[in-house]
Amino acid sequence: MSIFSDLRTNKVHLQPNTDYSEKMKKTIFITGASTGLGKATALLFAKKGWQVIATMRNPSAGAELESHENIHVLALDVTNPEQIAAVAKEAVGRFEIIDVVFNNAGYGLAGPLEGIEDEQLVRQLDTNLLGVLRITKAFLEHFRENKKGLFITTTSIGGHVTLPFNSVYHATKFALEGWSESMWFELKPFGIGIKTVAPGGITTDFAGRSLDKGLHPAYQEKLSTFIDILSSPERRKNYSTADHIAEVVYEAATDGKDQLRYIAGADAQNAFALRKQLSDEDYLKYADKRFFGE
Repeated sequence: MSIFSDLRTNKVHLQPNTDYSEKMKKTIFITGASTGLGKATALLFAKKGWQVIATMRNPSAGAELESHENIHVLALDVTNPEQIAAVAKEAVGRFEIIDVVFNNAGYGLAGPLEGIEDEQLVRQLDTNLLGVLRITKAFLEHFRENKKGLFITTTSIGGHVTLPFNSVYHATKFALEGWSESMWFELKPFGIGIKTVAPGGITTDFAGRSLDKGLHPAYQEKLSTFIDILSSPERRKNYSTADHIAEVVYEAATDGKDQLRYIAGADAQNAFALRKQLSDEDYLKYADKRFFGE
């Protein structure tokens, strides 16, 4: 591959780009690309002829992606500011123009707040929220100097609608939606766009691989009831595939619309519409009855 990483030093090495045809291709920079939505998005954009910089904490997980001539795998931990700065600098140096930055790295943290350790709390905020801000900041100067560029961030329907026992996760996703809306004003004068893609359930291993948990005996009965409902086959059959959500990301990247939010997946769209219809009080009563029969 033309790009490789030195995991011992956290340095990234990229060969200079001398291929004119490659320079003419558009380029997307993706975080959290090892599995699920990130991987599906990398493959889709590569299939569409884009140059894809697919980043992940452990590049060995990107073996399948590396076999594609348009995909270049890099080591990147979004909680490491020094590594972010180095990777962004080298990516710009290699490709000259980055057209889209897709902030996708993240994971879930579930459970009652009283059962969540401070280390878990900090890690969730550091990855889901601060990681996005760091990545965005690292590419701002490049976009501003070129008077173009687009940031797309995976939020979640959980940035619009809440569920029990997901308070910290919701805090990060609601924050990203508010941050993105505010950033729109900052970026507009420089010709830079910003969008969010808010999926519902995705039929990947996110819940198992990318889910951290907090437990506390005082909440266990209700938590067990909630988990049973959430993991039921009836609910999961409404989830979208990662490929379907990747198509929404591609739409957001290429439709030329000044549209801030893309609600992705039928379950997310239904939940979003319902939440818009109900007052805060009515939604809380509805959700409480749905999950706990109260």
